[in-house]
Amino acid sequence: MIIKTNTIKFATKGDFDIVDMTARLQEAVCASGVSDGMVNVFAPGATGAVTAIECESGLLEDFRDFFEKIIPTLGEYKHNLSHAARNGHSHVRASLIGPDMTIPVRKGQVFLGVWQRIVFIDTDSCPRERELMVTVMGGGGKNG
Repeated sequence: MIIKTNTIKFATKGDFDIVDMTARLQEAVCASGVSDGMVNVFAPGATGAVTAIECESGLLEDFRDFFEKIIPTLGEYKHNLSHAARNGHSHVRASLIGPDMTIPVRKGQVFLGVWQRIVFIDTDSCPRERELMVTVMGGGGKNG
């Protein structure tokens, strides 16, 4: 069994920025030599999240609007009373979406639906440098 772990670094704009990471994950799978198995992606930090979604502009706007309705930016959060960042909404949103996901790998390809993309969501209110930990595991080639 092959197990390869690496880190993908990138910048975000903050304010619920949604960054398509699918191609970067596919690059990690190709570099790993894994033919069949899985890839796990994990976002360290308390205000980043990972999910699968179609990257269509209207849907992404709907997704942002949904979170603004259920977890408003200007809502009252106990976290904001003790932190100057006033980003309680960011923590709640990221926790609801989740920091990781595992996707099957088949024939050396990340196995997704036709329109499905893996995205990182920066729920915080300011731009920052981010990273994802990517672990690819499984069998390689015919002997895997």
